[in-house]
Amino acid sequence: MLALGGALGILFTISGCSAEVVQRGEQGKSVVQPMETPQPTPEPTDWVGGKHIDTVVEQPEGPLSPSGKSYSYYDTVKPTYINGVLLVNKDYALPRDYGNGENEVAYQALTKLQQGAWQAGYSMPLMSGFRSFETQEELYNDYVAVDGVEKADTYSAWPGHSEHQTGLAFDVGWVDLQFANTGAGQWLARHAHEYGFIIRYPKDKESVTGYQYEPWHIRYLGVDLATKVYESGLCLEEYLGVA
Repeated sequence: MLALGGALGILFTISGCSAEVVQRGEQGKSVVQPMETPQPTPEPTDWVGGKHIDTVVEQPEGPLSPSGKSYSYYDTVKPTYINGVLLVNKDYALPRDYGNGENEVAYQALTKLQQGAWQAGYSMPLMSGFRSFETQEELYNDYVAVDGVEKADTYSAWPGHSEHQTGLAFDVGWVDLQFANTGAGQWLARHAHEYGFIIRYPKDKESVTGYQYEPWHIRYLGVDLATKVYESGLCLEEYLGVA
């Protein structure tokens, strides 16, 4: 019996078909140890936490502009009109080649506003009007060099996102927050709508407009609409329902 058992043990061990290895213990008993089963290599997956994620990420073509979009984006983007009003901000852009100077109607309205301010005893010089995409880019980069990106983004528009490129926006009076405390600044805040303008970036609306309070920056909308926006107490985004 022992001889037969030993022979069977040897045959069983060298057969190569078993998943178990037979070894002799201290008492001559057979000890069976399981063989380690190789673990499969995990396959790549695009499912995470039960949610499908897109494994194909579209990369922008060419270098990025300050907005984070490729410069080629501004070759094809279209102006955005909401209820007939051209809207330009950090979300809505203009094509690179949009505009070639001040809007004629807006500039005529500005001239009347300046005359009205003069009659009231105030000077309201034009500090900045139309700016091209390229001019705005140079200006923005200059501000970034001085104040850094985070601060510059609070008061300077990215190229392609500036109202000045529309030809409908003007910086007047004095480009400084203290302008709001001057007689000219207070006159402008009370009477700009009578000439078709609004203070585009009002106080306490920074979280909506994306820019700090600018008492000198006016935007032409026409007398009727400017008056409605002024009387509503809303900024332009809020009035148009896109805030």
